[in-house]
Amino acid sequence: MGKYFGTDGIRGKAFEMLDAKLAYKLGQGLKQAINIKEVIIGYDTRQSSPMLAHMLAAGALSEGLNVSFAGVCSTPMVAYYSKEKSIIGVMVTASHNPYTDNGIKVFNKGFKTTEDEEAIIESFIDQPRLEIKPFGDFKLASDFESTYLKLYDQFKIGQTNLKVAYDSANGANYQIANHLFNKYVPNAIQIGNNPDGLNINKGCGSTYMDHIFQYVKENNLDIGFSFDGDGDRLLVCDQDKIYDGDEIIYIISSYLKKHQLLKHNHVVLTKMSNPGILKALKQNDIDVSLTDVGDKYVSLELTTNDYIIGGENSGHIIMRHLLHTGDGLLVAIYLLSIMAEEKKTLAELTADLKLYPYLLVNIKDVDKSILKTDEMKLFLKEIKDSLGSDSLLLVRPSGTENLIRVTVSHKSDEMMNQTINQIVNKIKNIGVDNHG
Repeated sequence: MGKYFGTDGIRGKAFEMLDAKLAYKLGQGLKQAINIKEVIIGYDTRQSSPMLAHMLAAGALSEGLNVSFAGVCSTPMVAYYSKEKSIIGVMVTASHNPYTDNGIKVFNKGFKTTEDEEAIIESFIDQPRLEIKPFGDFKLASDFESTYLKLYDQFKIGQTNLKVAYDSANGANYQIANHLFNKYVPNAIQIGNNPDGLNINKGCGSTYMDHIFQYVKENNLDIGFSFDGDGDRLLVCDQDKIYDGDEIIYIISSYLKKHQLLKHNHVVLTKMSNPGILKALKQNDIDVSLTDVGDKYVSLELTTNDYIIGGENSGHIIMRHLLHTGDGLLVAIYLLSIMAEEKKTLAELTADLKLYPYLLVNIKDVDKSILKTDEMKLFLKEIKDSLGSDSLLLVRPSGTENLIRVTVSHKSDEMMNQTINQIVNKIKNIGVDNHG
């Protein structure tokens, strides 16, 4: 990771780390880093987003870039437009974070920037250009939405009797989601669709699934879709349970295989995937790659090997045969089309799937560097060996917080809990020893 860029763009406190000056200077660095004369800029619904988007535009204009402004929209829409038009794309969003945070994602012809490109942008942030150049042109992107909507021309769901609700997290896709659900499921109910700048992801959206889950149960609905703040993730529920990204990928990949559309018979998941998912895919003769956690690693594995479906259990899912980046809304409509065609519920589509007990624990205020010690490496190897191959063990430092995440999944509840306790105690003890 760079000085400002992390695994998914720049992220920080709005009006503090992410202020008008940084946005302006980042805008100045775009042309030098990517060498394309046009940029599309979109943003989510949080309070600070318009300020950052307009300052980005000002910086880009000062370097002679032509700016198209998309206004409030989802991240996938910006990525897709950037790819279709072969231009730079910038999205102002902190995704699933609260409104007090914000972030900036940069795309080169639809794909996330490389470390070299980000290093050039960072150099402008630290040492901005002072001379004034002829300004570029500024316009509203009049064909922005229509370009994106072409993606959906392939769907013919027809009238469905499904009773549907969807939660837009008071975020970036609340308008486009309403447009598309009105087209495919006219009686669908939208919640989380009243953004006020402060309520994005607040008690709603895919990071707070209880909201849509309770709504579906209380209103006797069949299915609920829940998006995150910038619209690139999706989780789903019915009246009985919540389905994560891995389960959604299982449904889609099984459908693709059944219709001989699963290219190379392969799915890409991350090292946090439930062993039950891996077992079910194997029983269905579907091969799996496991990447590090992060959608950029999933995307790299997909593009490098020409696979078409992959993602994370957090709900970031890429269907490369339709779109090169994750899009929760696109996945939602695709799921609806599968359910309508197969005439099956979510429960029926996942009937062959048996998830293992799964537990994630965050250990706060410990020295993350202890994971690099020989003692800890040996200890974790012994733990992994004791769990056996049909299990999950992932111990990793948080990239954004001062904590270590421990994830364990095993067919035995007792074994899982015992293992978690062992690891937590070991990390805390080593942490105390290291601090004297």
